[in-house]
Amino acid sequence: MRKLNIAIIGLGNIGSYLFEYLNENKQILTEKNNCLPIVKYVSARNPKKKRKIKIKKKQWLKNFLDATKIDDIDLIVELIGGAEGPAKKLVFNALKNKKHVVTANKALIAKYGDQLAKIAEKNKVNLEFEASVCGGVPIIRSLKEGLIANKISKIYGIFNGTSNFILSEMDKQNKSFSEVLHDAQKLGYAEANPSADLNGDDVSSKLKILSSLCFNSFLNNNIYVEGIKDIDKTDIDNANKLGYKIKLLGFAEQVNKKIYQRVHPTLIKKNSYVASIDGVLNAVIIDGKPVGQSIIQGEGAGAAATTSALISDISSILRGNIKFPFSLSNKKRKKLKFHNIEDRSFSAYLRFEVIDKPGVLSNITSVFSKNKVSIKRLVQNPNKNKNVSSVVIITHESKNKSLMKIINQIIKKDYLIKKPKLIRINQN
Repeated sequence: MRKLNIAIIGLGNIGSYLFEYLNENKQILTEKNNCLPIVKYVSARNPKKKRKIKIKKKQWLKNFLDATKIDDIDLIVELIGGAEGPAKKLVFNALKNKKHVVTANKALIAKYGDQLAKIAEKNKVNLEFEASVCGGVPIIRSLKEGLIANKISKIYGIFNGTSNFILSEMDKQNKSFSEVLHDAQKLGYAEANPSADLNGDDVSSKLKILSSLCFNSFLNNNIYVEGIKDIDKTDIDNANKLGYKIKLLGFAEQVNKKIYQRVHPTLIKKNSYVASIDGVLNAVIIDGKPVGQSIIQGEGAGAAATTSALISDISSILRGNIKFPFSLSNKKRKKLKFHNIEDRSFSAYLRFEVIDKPGVLSNITSVFSKNKVSIKRLVQNPNKNKNVSSVVIITHESKNKSLMKIINQIIKKDYLIKKPKLIRINQN
């Protein structure tokens, strides 16, 4: 029987769950893959920390980088996290020393994936990263294998469970952003420092990886990123009244032979499929030929869902296949130009909190007119007691740069009370 010796580096919730899973399911994994997986070594920042798993003394590595040099290690599972520091050092050294690597590290792959893929290909080892995007949703393997026959024109969806939970709960529980964020942290859905989830960086890393796979290109940093920090309860309520839900979506799409990557809060129709995806779930929608539209949804994070993805990658290596990390050889991947979204056209929701006095509304609409942006719908909600008014405008499709000009011009007006809001609308 062939065997594969594994080192797990990083023993947090995911590393511990994976260790236990591999030990408990050794027989079925061996039968399915015709190769015996053996967890030979482990390493963690704090070996003395109390853990629920039983680790033999001889399994501990004193220095995690030793895993890249020891002869009887075939595969390293990197679960340290972060694009720099120990994780970067470990994965680069492992591939250079002809060790297979499985990682859940989206930040590392999004930043250094092209370099790492080149080293893996040169040394004829695997670099697998299914767990780096959308946890238990098998989107990477679907793009590499299940949808290999398809020319993909667009991939989009909900790629971050934390932001989706916050927006869903604000809608359902009638709570403010800060209240729901506090709930998410208590439930373990949000980190103590949730900035990467809230400012869109987490989705940005995942989208770059998906985009590269969809368009057979190198990773590209030309991406528009906007998070959910400015979304408040008024926006959620306005969206409901107008027949929409607000979701943080990532899009990678080819429009008129131009490729765009964007991450931002989006108004989507209440009756659309994506609008129904609530809580910490993720959903990925792929438009391709000849398949048409495919949708995959599932748990986007957590130890169990991530282990599901890690085992998928480990099994692929157990079977003995050497594959290109991004489906194609480095020599065949394209250096495509990704475009800024300034010239993309969107219908949009704009909200202005203003002093309620004569001439304000006509001044706002004149700014729209000067920028050649057509108004589809206008709702004014005055608060006579406070002498203020909330003006909500839905536009017809207009160039992004024209919409941004309106914001930049109105922000200078003395009748404005708060920073204006702009949320793009998805018409699908």
